[in-house]
Amino acid sequence: MMAYKKKVAVLGAGPMGLAAAYQLAKDGHHPVIFEADDRVGGMTACFNFNGIEIERFYHFHCTSDNALLDILDELKISSKMQWRETKMGYWYENQTQDWGNPFALLRFRGLSLIAKIRYGLFAFISSKRKRWDDLDKLDAASWIKKWVGDEAYTVMWKSLLELKFHHFSSNLSAAWIWSRIRRIGNSRYSIFKEKLGYIEGGSSTLLNTLSASIIEMGGEINLSSPVSKVIINNHQVVGIETNSELKHFDEVISTIPTPFISRLIPDLPSDVKKMFASINNIGVVCVIVKLKKSVSKNFWLNINDPSMDIPGLVEYSNLMPMTENIIYVPFYLPGDHPKFLDTDKKFIAKVKKYITQINNKITEEDFIDIHASRYRFAQPICEPEFLNKIPKFEVGIKGLYVADTCYYYPEDRGISESINLGRNLAKRIKND
Repeated sequence: MMAYKKKVAVLGAGPMGLAAAYQLAKDGHHPVIFEADDRVGGMTACFNFNGIEIERFYHFHCTSDNALLDILDELKISSKMQWRETKMGYWYENQTQDWGNPFALLRFRGLSLIAKIRYGLFAFISSKRKRWDDLDKLDAASWIKKWVGDEAYTVMWKSLLELKFHHFSSNLSAAWIWSRIRRIGNSRYSIFKEKLGYIEGGSSTLLNTLSASIIEMGGEINLSSPVSKVIINNHQVVGIETNSELKHFDEVISTIPTPFISRLIPDLPSDVKKMFASINNIGVVCVIVKLKKSVSKNFWLNINDPSMDIPGLVEYSNLMPMTENIIYVPFYLPGDHPKFLDTDKKFIAKVKKYITQINNKITEEDFIDIHASRYRFAQPICEPEFLNKIPKFEVGIKGLYVADTCYYYPEDRGISESINLGRNLAKRIKND
């Protein structure tokens, strides 16, 4: 007897939703994606930036991104992944200094020799560490201070954490910080050379190929189609409501940000609603700049400067070769922070000031174009013992599965992690 082919609604067309739909279609189901935006991609979505197709928010890839590498291979576009030596810098005491390797650490101006030795040991041991369960219970600031001391913490970490997480900065999971250190630390040609990747054509290459494959296998993608409600009857999914119309589905996978879940699924058990409500998020205003000149040789420039309210800037054209210099400058802010409501013009003015401060050879005439994008729920706040704060995929409703970027804790949000989780969600749906 032929297995029953399930009709599955997938909410959200970011990498996680697309990966879920792709896997569902491969497994013989009929996925139907609903996306509120007018394009696929979520935070990886691209736009035309004055002649360049580019992401609204920056992404890069590491050698450990196995789920991404696997799906590129399946889609027969693995040749599009390119690896490049990148450099990291640190803007401190009004100068750009090298960072990211032992020689740079020893030459760094602003730390004592003892502080440098302690920091080097911390970075090395963290990159080699495999278990993280005990780190889940610790706060990141205390854990880092214990290893590197107050001096190195104040110079290298304090400002970065405060500018990204604000009043949450003293209550972050050490496991989450450790995963970031390990991922970057292990993506290298050698201890002296960093190795990061980009996809030729940007994320559009992956998104477009994945979308085409879903449609080819019988799936559907509906853009500009926000879902207003997941319909439940007797603790079982019936379907979804969109444009005031009920659409029947056998099962539903939601990949939208968890803050929307309780409103979207009002019939959830109250204890599950409370868990979703307890997860905090940071928003981002990301300014993208097109310049005639390069700001620096670095892909990633950390910033510790009391005159700048940014943790760093990303010169993306130092990773992915481009005809012009592209720089991302993120402002991380809680959604209820007054500055989050500042105008694009205000953020753009700051960015111009900061860039010319870092490189005084850049003038107003060097700015070709500049654009600001916003995302209210860009980064989940992973607190100590966060693992116990995440609701289960199955939320007490038959046929309903829920996840977003906080579900791959302790890993940071990323395309590879989203793909892995999306495919695993899809595999939970079995043929009857």
